Amino acid sequence: MSLFEDDNYRWRETYFVLFQHQDRPSATAIQEALRPLAPRVQIREMRAGKNDRLESLTLVSPDDFAAMDLSFVAGEEVIEQVQEFEKQMVKGTLSEDDQKKWERARACDARFDIYHFEQLVANDDDDDEGFLDPGALLIVLQRLAGLCHGVGVDPQSGTLL
Repeated sequence: MSLFEDDNYRWRETYFVLFQHQDRPSATAIQEALRPLAPRVQIREMRAGKNDRLESLTLVSPDDFAAMDLSFVAGEEVIEQVQEFEKQMVKGTLSEDDQKKWERARACDARFDIYHFEQLVANDDDDDEGFLDPGALLIVLQRLAGLCHGVGVDPQSGTLL
């Protein structure tokens, strides 16, 4: 079940890991890469397609009051998105490291969408002062990007991770 359907969670932001489709990791490889994060990050649900390739994944991080839905996307939609990112990038402000990441990202034709959710807490009336900690999200992004030789993207800030 998607976290969008769970009343205990509220969507906060979406991140991406861009990569080349031939580097798409298996569900088993992703499970192994995330295993050291337990118990901080727990796999709730995982769906794999042909050849054990990950289709979707739901993770929860109770201590961070956070959860994530991941889904795989490939093809023309991703290529168009990368082109759109390129139009929005201010290349003169990229560090040397970010320029290298961007060069890798330009060749990507697949991505993982990572929907970040905040766990709602009873009597939490202040939307901006919740308990959400992005720590687990950043670790998961880093692990996924490393596993598929990809580049993490925070589209809200234009940051390459």
